[in-house]
Order: sequence, then C-alpha cells, then structure tokens
Amino acid sequence: MSKSHRPNARAASSSRTPEISFPGLARVDGSARFSFGPGGPSALSSISGPIEVRLAAENPSHATLEVLVRPLADVPATEAKALAATVRGVLAPSLVLVNNPRTLVQIVVQVLSNGTGSGRNTGKEKERAGVTAAIVNAGTLALLNAGSIPMRGVVCAVAVGRRAADAGLVVDPEEGDGVLDAEGCFAFLFTRDGAGEVQGKSVWTNWRAVSGGSVAGGFDENVLAAAQEVAKGAAGEIYDAIYQTLDGGPPPDEGAQTSLEDDEKMDI
Repeated sequence: MSKSHRPNARAASSSRTPEISFPGLARVDGSARFSFGPGGPSALSSISGPIEVRLAAENPSHATLEVLVRPLADVPATEAKALAATVRGVLAPSLVLVNNPRTLVQIVVQVLSNGTGSGRNTGKEKERAGVTAAIVNAGTLALLNAGSIPMRGVVCAVAVGRRAADAGLVVDPEEGDGVLDAEGCFAFLFTRDGAGEVQGKSVWTNWRAVSGGSVAGGFDENVLAAAQEVAKGAAGEIYDAIYQTLDGGPPPDEGAQTSLEDDEKMDI
C-alpha cells in the first residue's frame, strides 16, 4: 500500500475519526448519528420495533425487517430503494428475528451528506461508497441504542478506493486522495468469543471500477483480496470506537434543540 501523504496526514489504512452520537429522537425505540469525521459521509438512523406489521408483510416465523433510506435531497427514488435493500441484506445477519414473529422492525435512515454525484471522479463520486458505509454504521448504532432486537454481533462498514496514480489502496477516500480507478464498500460482522477475542466475518462486498480513471479499473481478484483485508482492519477500528462509546455509556444528548431538528429531518 502506498505511504504517500493524505489529507490530514492520515495513514492509507485509516479512516477519518468516527463521530458517534445518540440524539434521542422522539417516537422511536432508538436512534443514532454516524459520520466519518467533520464534513465526511454522514447518516442519521432510527429504529422502531418490534411493532405491528401490515398483514401483507406479516411473517409467521420471524419479524419482518424493513429499511427505508431517505436521500439528502428530493424524494426516495430507485437508487435510494436499491440502497435500502442492500442495507437490509447487510444488517440482517446480525439480528435474531425469530423471537418476534408477526411483527415489524423498521429502520429509517436519513442521509446527511451527498455521495450520489453523477460526475466523473468528483468529490461526490468518491464518497458514494463512504455514504453507504455511514448508513450501515448508523443503522447498527441505532439497533444497539434501542436494544429491543437481539443481535448476534455488530456490523461495521468502511469504504476503500484505489488511486489511479500509483494503484495504492486508501481507506475512506476523500477529495485530496486524487483520482480513483476503483472503489467499494466492505461490511463485516464482529463478534466476541468466550475469551473476549474479536472475530470479524465479511458479510458484504461491493467493488467496482470508477469511470474517468487513467488506469483501467477492471476486476482483479488479488486487488479485491487486498482491499478486503485493508477494509477489515479499518472496520475493526470502527468496531472498537463503537465498543468504547457504548462501554462508557452513550454520549450526552446534544440538547433539546438538536433533537427537535433531528426529529424534523427524520419526519417519522
């Protein structure tokens, strides 16, 4: 991996310092905010459940998991719905849903940063995978905050990009990292064994070529394996940050005014 300097002197294998808070949204069972540093990919998530489920979605053997993603601007369209389906698949392995059949567990995520730009290798394009990672992490935190659904482990996600200039892999890429020719989001399920050792298992990988790079960004199995290994270490750091936050108790609420503003953003 390249050791050339990055914005804020970050190591290539490190993400921006995670920012975690629990704003205490009203009318939900749990809520959380997650962002990759100030101004980085950010999301606000809430969870309601187990709650009554509509008859058409009722399942007699387990709870129905529903994820809704709301973009920063405009109404949810095809891209937001596809992302919601992805996040549902990523978070589902961490949940024990058989304890609450014929109910609904609903996760609502409000995207707080724009990572869906259509430009070629723009800053927005670079943060597309980062926004997905922030959404996954915010959803995990909301589930932990609620404590109403048994969990098998904690899912954490990070983005990794490959620089076109030197083929170096960088975690949590941002504007100062230069042009990327490939990038992706990686999610891992972390658990602790009887001895307290942390175990991480890959639950989702999304690696793709980025248009506009000066180096061909085609699929390379070795590059993917290297990117996944780097991502696992960085996701483990996210897990440690979450564990330390919860071990010391949730951070204080950001105040009534902030909670009111967040309630308006979620519009639940």
